Amino acid sequence: MTSIDLNADLGEGFGRWRLTDDERLLSVVTSANVACGFHAGDAATMRRVCEQAAARGVRIGAQVSYRDLAGFGRRAMDVPPAELAAEVAYQIGALEVFARAAGARVAYVKPHGALYNRVVHDEEQAGAVIDGVLLADASLPVLGMPGSRLLELADKAGLPPVTEAFADRAYTEQGTLVPRGRDGAVVTDPEAVVARSLGLARAGEVTSHAGTRVEVRARSLCLHGDTPGAVELARRVRDRLEESGVRVEAFV
Repeated sequence: MTSIDLNADLGEGFGRWRLTDDERLLSVVTSANVACGFHAGDAATMRRVCEQAAARGVRIGAQVSYRDLAGFGRRAMDVPPAELAAEVAYQIGALEVFARAAGARVAYVKPHGALYNRVVHDEEQAGAVIDGVLLADASLPVLGMPGSRLLELADKAGLPPVTEAFADRAYTEQGTLVPRGRDGAVVTDPEAVVARSLGLARAGEVTSHAGTRVEVRARSLCLHGDTPGAVELARRVRDRLEESGVRVEAFV
């Protein structure tokens, strides 16, 4: 039976402000990418999400980012490799405290935003992320884009590489994400998102922005939690996957 993990970015608030409906999304997804304070999140939010995830048996992942609260981690930055490695390890370590307190552990690492896109091609920045993961825990799986430098370096370092796809993001013909600044970069039609989810899970392919079929074989499917109607859409995706015979389960 085909199986796939569903992950979502959670804990993306700060203080009294909340962006994602963490509690309801945790009833749908199998893995939670928890913001670690650099693009969003704070200590209280991290603790709350870890407790809720652990109570539901959802795997906790550290979503590491450039230090960019004002830009939500989506602005291009040039961070020296040694500094970036230390900041990645710092974020993982902070989340691990709250995961352990909730009776769980940080189970994997996923870069966020500009860092995620940068490490697809940039070997130096990808290497710095891997160095940071190794510094924190040399057994952690790394979640990223198929064919990325990040996953290639993770594999070489002995960290399990886990491929990921996006049902609600447009793809180029090269299998990379269309930049968010371009029209159509985010897929908003619910039926289209569901159909793309099924295609990714069952056939390992998606229709590109140009209308061609692109192979994207992934073990995990990301559902963004900051889009309107995110919870209902996530539930719809999961229901349709299971109805079609796809088993939804954590990759780790």
